[in-house]
Amino acid sequence: MKRALPIATLCTLLFFNCKNTTEKVVDMASETTTEMHEKTTSEPIEIIPINHATMILANEDTVFYIDPVGGPEAFSDQKKPDYILITDIHGDHFDPKTLQGMSLDSTVLIVPQAVNEKLPELKVKSVIVMNNGENKDFESFAIQAIAMYNLREEALKFHEKGRGNGYVLTLDGQRIYISGDTEDIPEMRQLKDIDMAFVCMNLPYTMTVESAASAVLDFKPKKVYPYHYRGTDGMSDVDTFKALINKENSDIEVVQLEWYE
Repeated sequence: MKRALPIATLCTLLFFNCKNTTEKVVDMASETTTEMHEKTTSEPIEIIPINHATMILANEDTVFYIDPVGGPEAFSDQKKPDYILITDIHGDHFDPKTLQGMSLDSTVLIVPQAVNEKLPELKVKSVIVMNNGENKDFESFAIQAIAMYNLREEALKFHEKGRGNGYVLTLDGQRIYISGDTEDIPEMRQLKDIDMAFVCMNLPYTMTVESAASAVLDFKPKKVYPYHYRGTDGMSDVDTFKALINKENSDIEVVQLEWYE
């Protein structure tokens, strides 16, 4: 079970155990590793990192699953999702068997058309297809679909423009960017007023830490969370990612969560 990490300035440290292991959150600002569980009442959005590209975002009223994969057992101790956002068709973002093993009768799926075409038969509340650049307003939040694609010639085969979606989720007055699989594309660099950004960096599929840091320095989120950083040759250097950003802009907080066991 992954424990929830509310998004806010760290105000309280608590120690806890989960399945005989302790979740570690690395405070990149101080470059130390501390066992912690952040509590706050001022900003009740929570992040629960599951693995790689998979996470849960939640406030008191609404639970979002982002790219749920890993089997239904990965979510057995979590609240049921009100909404599921899927970014792309690749197996680290979209797993039909995981979806089929979940109880989704009250869940809305938000997906690009390429994912919609591959969905298995599911008992869900509804499926909403969003294309790059589209906006959708809901009762208590809004979603914008952002392009995600490769730029390098040797990587164009991985993610073509228009197939997958990144997302900007506006919830409780905060704008949360989820990059999906992408490089440092103009659509990312031109983002505005982002409070939290989840930015990928893994080769050969997405981008280098240098490209990711360069893009972050352009759109200047208040906080950036490196995620999706396991590539074919191991983990990307998220310490270098932080150093590159804070050398140029110390106001951007780089937050490292436990994405990999």
